[in-house]
Amino acid sequence: MRPLERVLEVLEVDRGPDHRGEYLAFCPAHDDRNTPNLRVEEAEDGRVLLHCFAGCSQDEVLSALEERGIRRRDLFSRNGRGVEEGSNLPPYRTATLQPRSVKGEDKREKGLRDPAQPGAMAQPPCTLEAYAGAKELPVEFLRELGLSTVSYMGTKAVRMPYLTEDGREGAVRLRLALEKSPQGDNRFRWRKGSKPTLYGLWRMERVREAGYVVLVEGESDCHTLWHHGIEALGVPGASNWKAEWAEDLEGVGKVYAVIEPDEGGEMLKARLAASGIRDRLRFVELDGAKDVSELHLSDPTRFLENLRAAFGRAATLIDQEKERAEARAREVREACEGLAREGRILDRFAAELGRSGVAGESRAAKLLYLALTSRLLERIVSIAVKGPSSGGKTYLVERVLSFFPEDAYYALTAMSERTLAYSEEPIKHRFLVIYEAEGMSGDFATYLMRSLLSEGRVRYETVESTKDGIRPRLIEREGPTGLIVTTTAVKLHPENETRLLSLTVTDTRGQTRNVLRALARGRTGEPDLKPWLALQEWLVTAERQVVIPYAGDLAELVPPVAVRLRRDFGAVLNLIRAHAVLHQATREKDADGRIVATLDDYVAVRELVADLVSEGIEATVPNGVREAVHAVARLHAGNSEPVTVAGVARELELDRSAASRRVRSAREQGYLRDLEDNPRKPSRLVPGDPLPEDLEILPPPDALKACKRAGENGGIDPPLPPSNGDEGGGGGAYPSGNGARLHAPDEDGRVRFTL
Repeated sequence: MRPLERVLEVLEVDRGPDHRGEYLAFCPAHDDRNTPNLRVEEAEDGRVLLHCFAGCSQDEVLSALEERGIRRRDLFSRNGRGVEEGSNLPPYRTATLQPRSVKGEDKREKGLRDPAQPGAMAQPPCTLEAYAGAKELPVEFLRELGLSTVSYMGTKAVRMPYLTEDGREGAVRLRLALEKSPQGDNRFRWRKGSKPTLYGLWRMERVREAGYVVLVEGESDCHTLWHHGIEALGVPGASNWKAEWAEDLEGVGKVYAVIEPDEGGEMLKARLAASGIRDRLRFVELDGAKDVSELHLSDPTRFLENLRAAFGRAATLIDQEKERAEARAREVREACEGLAREGRILDRFAAELGRSGVAGESRAAKLLYLALTSRLLERIVSIAVKGPSSGGKTYLVERVLSFFPEDAYYALTAMSERTLAYSEEPIKHRFLVIYEAEGMSGDFATYLMRSLLSEGRVRYETVESTKDGIRPRLIEREGPTGLIVTTTAVKLHPENETRLLSLTVTDTRGQTRNVLRALARGRTGEPDLKPWLALQEWLVTAERQVVIPYAGDLAELVPPVAVRLRRDFGAVLNLIRAHAVLHQATREKDADGRIVATLDDYVAVRELVADLVSEGIEATVPNGVREAVHAVARLHAGNSEPVTVAGVARELELDRSAASRRVRSAREQGYLRDLEDNPRKPSRLVPGDPLPEDLEILPPPDALKACKRAGENGGIDPPLPPSNGDEGGGGGAYPSGNGARLHAPDEDGRVRFTL
């Protein structure tokens, strides 16, 4: 009788064996009969291992067993290696134990009971001879590889040592069965303490000399390939590939990976494609066989011929990805070709958005769409969507996002202080969408966001606890990344405010009426998003470099009245580039293949952001704020009494929240003063600083046309006549439409202006 059987006979076993071959019994060294605390298992050499989870020492457990007739030497097998032939573990399930065994010929005829599946009949014993016969490989060849037969948990198993590159035994895997059982795959066990590695590392010198290697799943495929003189390494299970194993393949020029046609094969394929060997990787798919061993068994005489044919069909991963990308690019180009050739894509977008239930907000929707398209550039334009609660900010953003692929943005309602540093979500050439600015909680979160928007990446060094103690760790997140954030605030953090274009949704009664009508009408038609999604997917692979021929002239015409213009002017240029990229199917290319932006691109962008740029540097006052200041002035002049916010709301026919936002903005800029010091009492408003005259920062297109004509004709032809009927005066100067006066081109063909 085997040592394990002798011990189990005198114990009160509660359950077992489990999938690791372990039993749980009531410990004889203490009186607890409610909880089975004693773990009993058999080592590879047949010894019995005991451990009491309740804290009894080994000596206490062994002393208690001696009282039941089990001596210490009874815990060891007689031959010191395995167990005696013909013994079999019973399926212990209750405290009443009746060991059963099947011996000799009866065992071979009836089969062996599966210790992992009590009551079920297992396959014949997995000896080295049986394994060699099943794989049609010579037994002696397998012995030379270190394989042998051992006894494990009452059955035979093939022992497969995993040797390191220098020949040391680093791990051992046991094969318990030749085939999977109906109850699941219980063919393999790792020896306790084994650390899985690639199988076959001791052959790496041969692999490097050959200049290639074949990656396969498991050991048996390696045995087959080695038998035929082909260098191979085995991945011990498709899900077990580790990224650091790519270092073992340094210096190997070609890596062939045999992909099995199942879920595991696809998993291995994905992991290899993301590893450090991808540039040398070729995926091999066998025709008519699941794996290398099956291909060998199907026709051993033609095995090499069939394998070479499969290798010949294997293209490099890079070539396969390129081919798939080109095919997909052609497919999406065909799907979006009609849309891409539209002269005014943004107008069509606004129209389709309106039919889908979005009332008004055409300008806001266009700007959001154009900003999201700028994610393809090296510098991305970010947007803050502002407005009162229930103003439709979130709904507008969500509807615009529906016209973009999901990989174009990453939407969150909130994030923690260090999300940007630790998140694994890709952010390169992508937008972060934060619904409500309060979701960027904390100064550190906003600091990381500012760094990401300004520098195009995050470099964050921290310290972390490791097995070697506290160590520094540098976290890098690569951009560029854009930001869309919604907020009810009039202004964001000052340093964040300058990094975004601020867009305020319409909060008038007229817009509210439009929304109510849209809700009553419902959607008149769901837009066909396929061409829109295809358009954005195509643009990812299309040309992104844009040259703006009139950029220099535009820079000369913009009055340098505020430092913030250094950022905002760059945002305007990037929106022009984004518009040209969006319309590249109808734009010319220069000699270097770059898209040439036209004045139409500037016109479209100017319509969307001219007032936002002026308002951002406070060169002008938003119309809503100006109306609120005028309303206070009128009401105050009528009776010389301070004015309340409610009074402003009645005067402008607005709801109180909309009026309050206008008043708050006017107070922050000094155009209104509040005489009430108590914040709990109604405001007492009086006029403050006088309103400035509007200064239009972005020049009208005619001014750029004049520059263009002057440049083309060497300054001979006069500029375009003024559009407002002003004769110009002042020695040939004419109004620019932005409070400045433009002058005739100088000798260099440039246009001067004065404020």
